[in-house]
Amino acid sequence: MFKPKTKRIQELAKIFPDIIEELELIFSGNTNVYIDWSNVIHCQDRLEWHINLRRLKQLFDSFDTVKIIRLYTGTLEGNEKSEQSVQEATDNGYEVKTKSVKIMKMSINTSSIPINSPALLVDFVKKCLLSKLNLETIEYLNARLAEFNKQGITYIEDKKCNFDVEIGRDMLRDFDNDNLNTFILWSGDSDFADPIIQLMKDGKKVFLFATAREVSHELNEVGLPIFDIKKIKEFICWPKEIPQNIKGKIDNL
Repeated sequence: MFKPKTKRIQELAKIFPDIIEELELIFSGNTNVYIDWSNVIHCQDRLEWHINLRRLKQLFDSFDTVKIIRLYTGTLEGNEKSEQSVQEATDNGYEVKTKSVKIMKMSINTSSIPINSPALLVDFVKKCLLSKLNLETIEYLNARLAEFNKQGITYIEDKKCNFDVEIGRDMLRDFDNDNLNTFILWSGDSDFADPIIQLMKDGKKVFLFATAREVSHELNEVGLPIFDIKKIKEFICWPKEIPQNIKGKIDNL
């Protein structure tokens, strides 16, 4: 079932045979993979290493039971780097689902609110936390926003492009494929709990690829098996981020 796509993967498999064995068990039946790329990008900063799309695809392609790898990513129109990223994923053989990133302008203009008002802060701080802040803290935060206003900054931009609906819909649609046994979700968002529960009730295998700290409380409660992506770092990270003791063994491949 495991047929290394490249010489590099073949040599890494010799160094990490337990990881390959674990992946073989996960991919033991026909499998589809669903990657929420924005979720992956955000977790990279905490991981302190980066995922190489080409190498990730090569690893998945090394298992002949992996049938489709869907990658969901937003396109920031007019942004060359964003558009190149989408094209790169397509060129590497992913089934790419994309839509335009929405840019939300969020006001931080304090000119029309009292210094002790949480009216602006409620857009940036969860209500459960905001309710715990004392008056002095609210006044302090508003004062900092007022300093931005003096610099001519009255709003900040927040980018939004959510694929929860699309991923959940595609997973349930793929359920109708009688030959599909396993669903791999690469995201820790809580909104996937319902379709995952449905798939598990209907006898499908579902695995979450993530890190323990990235998984929502709702998904943890479902009892979903989690594969820690840190285990496959050497297979999928940027070449310069491979530990030196491993890099020396595969540098010429």
